[in-house]
Amino acid sequence: MNAMHFLIGIVFDLLLMVVVLRFWMQAAGADFYNPLCQFVVKATNPLLVPFQAILPAKGKWNIAALVLALVVAAAKYVVLSLVVGLGPLNPVALSIAALMAVIKEFLNLAFWILIIRAILSWFSQGNNPAEYILFQLTEPFLRPIRNILPPMGGLDLSVLIAIIAIQFINLLIADVFGRF
Repeated sequence: MNAMHFLIGIVFDLLLMVVVLRFWMQAAGADFYNPLCQFVVKATNPLLVPFQAILPAKGKWNIAALVLALVVAAAKYVVLSLVVGLGPLNPVALSIAALMAVIKEFLNLAFWILIIRAILSWFSQGNNPAEYILFQLTEPFLRPIRNILPPMGGLDLSVLIAIIAIQFINLLIADVFGRF
């Protein structure tokens, strides 16, 4: 049963990651001609296009992608409960769990993208399309931190502050909504 639980979790988590990334890329105004963005678009379009027919985007906010992310997160819990053999799910608890799963997936993505961006900054020669997307996704979070922090002699501590904030929010969510 653990193997099936693992497999179902991985499939839904990967799909959720790509859908959250699609939402985030559009909200950040990422370059959709970038190869990484093209992959995300092609991977999400089969599920997202029907949602977009019902829920059009509001400016830079892709409401359909957000709703699809919530549906994917809820579907994960429904499928897992069917496999494990639990009874009927509480719709309110399912909705809260799906929302928390989407928020946690966004925070996990942000954490790893910041880590990758920091590591790439040590070795990068520039002009890398993947690095440009990482810049576009994280810069809206890092710019306000840089505006508050005083210059540190060439050191950019904004990534460290952002990672600490993400970890704090993750722990806060676990403390408040841990039972979901």
